[in-house]
Amino acid sequence: MGVKEAGVAQHGGAGPRARGMKNEQAALPGPAQVFLARAFRPFFFAAGVFGGLALLVWMLALAGVFLPPSHLGPRDWHVHEMLFGFFSAAMTGFLLTAVPNWTGRMPIMGRPLALLFGLWVAGRLALFFSGMAWMPAVLAAVVDAAFLALLAVIIWREIIAGRNRRNVVVALVVSLLALVNVLFHFGILFDPVFDVQALAERAVLALVAGLIMLIGGRIVPSFTRNWLMKQGLRDERGLPAPFGRFDRLALAAAVLALAAWVAWPQAAVAGALLGMAGVLHLVRLLRWQGWRCLREPLVWVLHAGYLWVAVWLLLMAAAMFGLWPMVDALHALSSGAIGTMTLAVMTRASRGHSGRPLQADGITTLIYVLAIAAAVVRIMAELLPTMMAWHLSASLLLAALWLFAASHAPMFFRPRVDQFPPRR
Repeated sequence: MGVKEAGVAQHGGAGPRARGMKNEQAALPGPAQVFLARAFRPFFFAAGVFGGLALLVWMLALAGVFLPPSHLGPRDWHVHEMLFGFFSAAMTGFLLTAVPNWTGRMPIMGRPLALLFGLWVAGRLALFFSGMAWMPAVLAAVVDAAFLALLAVIIWREIIAGRNRRNVVVALVVSLLALVNVLFHFGILFDPVFDVQALAERAVLALVAGLIMLIGGRIVPSFTRNWLMKQGLRDERGLPAPFGRFDRLALAAAVLALAAWVAWPQAAVAGALLGMAGVLHLVRLLRWQGWRCLREPLVWVLHAGYLWVAVWLLLMAAAMFGLWPMVDALHALSSGAIGTMTLAVMTRASRGHSGRPLQADGITTLIYVLAIAAAVVRIMAELLPTMMAWHLSASLLLAALWLFAASHAPMFFRPRVDQFPPRR
């Protein structure tokens, strides 16, 4: 190679290697484009960041240091934002990533995804500042309610267009969540008599539990079976039981029990039905043989998340007969099942859809341990100094959520590693 040619190649001129590098850089999508390419990226990242922020605000409110400038009281804001804010973000990221696989249609991406995500953000900001003169409470409620309503329309559109009858129940649950959110706001703003807000709170917990039972009942045994078969296990007796009559019985019992609790929260029959459903779902979980996958945190954490559903049902039954504090029993779902299962699904989906191997690293395992510890501390709050237990539990879950957001950020802002491997 002559001096001139060497100089051009060295300084990035028109040499073939330089042109190839330029073309590769031009083809590499930017962070904003990557972030809006699939729904799991903005919504999972937002769930981690916002979930931690909401818990921090709640701890500051408990300590009397800071009250959110919302028309909602601190307790109502905490309940609403952890369920309709945090959980709805995690749910949206999962559903809008899964629906294309269910229907064979193109995913929501780019500008439509940005508008949907922007509406979720607008709802969080509107409710936070709804106690200010420039943000009327009714307007804040409308902005917040619009997100789940639009999400329900999108899910229905995709499922109907894809003729995906199997997942009509998912669209129905999302629609009911949107309706219950409206009822929550109506109860706060206009209903001083019938306690519609309390009804809405029970209903949203029941719907979230039902969604975890439905989706968890698909992914937990499926992912467990896949992992066990990769380990060389072929004997059906050692694999999770396939969906069958027992699963239908457990789901029907849960629907009946939750409907009874929502309608008659003090009725002894509702407590008995919750206890029976809890036993059935514990047996359902055992049929999936989670103890065989303790070597892979990415799999066993799904079983841990579902275990909290059974624990919640059993503790709710105990609470209704005066054997356990009701507020602690409720957190077996809100902190235990929701906290653990959302992190389990978000970490796994983020790895899979960013082209990374489905294996948990040390940080991911720590996230799971923190989430589970947060739930254990919270349901045992009455056996500990109560305020200390509340703050410790919230701090542990906050740490898990922010550690998730920080450690998984490259999966949200960088291209898939199997399509654009990072340079070394």
